[in-house]
Amino acid sequence: MKIGVISLGCAKNLVDTENLLGILNASGMEIVTDYDEADAIIINTCGFIESAKVEAINTILSTADLKENNLRKLIVMGCLSTRYKPQLEEEMPEVDRFISISEYKNLGAILSEELGVRIINDYGKTPRLLSGKPWMAYLRIADGCDNRCSYCAIPLIRGDMHSVNEDELIAEAKRLIGSGVKELNLIAQDSSRYGYDLDGQLHLSPLLKKLNALEGVKWIRVLYLYPDEIPDDLIETMKSCEHVLPYFDIPVQHGNNRILKEMHRRGSRELIIERCARIRNELPQAVLRTTLITGFPTETEEEHQDTLSLISECRFDHLGAFTYSSEEDTPAYEMEDDVPEEVKQRRLSEIMALQAEISAELLNERVGQIDEVMVESYDDLSDMYVGRSALFAPDGVDGCVRFRASKNLKPGDFACVKYTRAAGHNLIGVLSE
Repeated sequence: MKIGVISLGCAKNLVDTENLLGILNASGMEIVTDYDEADAIIINTCGFIESAKVEAINTILSTADLKENNLRKLIVMGCLSTRYKPQLEEEMPEVDRFISISEYKNLGAILSEELGVRIINDYGKTPRLLSGKPWMAYLRIADGCDNRCSYCAIPLIRGDMHSVNEDELIAEAKRLIGSGVKELNLIAQDSSRYGYDLDGQLHLSPLLKKLNALEGVKWIRVLYLYPDEIPDDLIETMKSCEHVLPYFDIPVQHGNNRILKEMHRRGSRELIIERCARIRNELPQAVLRTTLITGFPTETEEEHQDTLSLISECRFDHLGAFTYSSEEDTPAYEMEDDVPEEVKQRRLSEIMALQAEISAELLNERVGQIDEVMVESYDDLSDMYVGRSALFAPDGVDGCVRFRASKNLKPGDFACVKYTRAAGHNLIGVLSE
């Protein structure tokens, strides 16, 4: 049977898609990327914020049009399907089955029933089929979240945090490395809290040390660290482990203590500044990335200025910001969304303009530096290789390194590159002989 799979949303959702691909592949299904050829299409959706929900609905509707041709079955899974299953079943009869996340343990049996072919019922145990670049993989160390941020629907969708057993993670990492993966990116809704649900202790540092000792791994990167859960021992671990990149992805969300409290965020502005300073002091080459929300209900102009001053003080290498959007069933949904849209957009523009200046300054400080770069592609138009150094995560948010080389390189190779200039979010360089 020819099956097409469409994956929407974040890297954590992508891991679910790759687990799905694993059981389809092991069941002898033909996975196709030309959806006009597909007998069935499975869409893994995101339902976190309004824009993601709109994208998911539009994708479902446009895919359903293929039923006028060869498509026989359309199945939808993922966060949107979990969050709105009863409504979707009523309003979208063109979808043959909506599958919630809680049903994944029986995903093979459900697909067998819907598709009329045997799909092994071993989701999460059959090896994933990587859908991206074969030299990079995400390693999901936990799912769900215990942080009840007032604006966030993730706990409603994914439930409480549940960490993956360390032995299972080490076995998965070994398998990925054995298949050619050189970069492991650890992900969770809150990676810094890994293991806390098991015994009340933080276990990220011990996990990193064990992953660092695995033969064949080149880079280990951790994404999604909460500022109140970055103890000194984690900074020391990232400093001492040669394969663990000094990359700190810390979603701080705001720079004002009152707003942080309204957001139900643990920690404070002062803690954020102190942790960032400690990281910079211990690891001068560290990369700091963050996420911010602007226009949260009741946010004043003075509180917005606190966010701008936090950005100036912490000097993040990379920053993403979003205007607040009200999500039903969250505590903040009961608050009046009283910041006008034009004010939200103006504040967003001010945040991004300030960050652009800081990012440019920090990138220019690295000009003349020589870094290892993982080659990912070759651009014929510019006659340059495109890749990433430790500065840039693989999710397409941060930027990249573009460089010229006098010898042939292939994707997945590592090369020493000397940076010659910065251009936008990117660094330009030449191969260092």
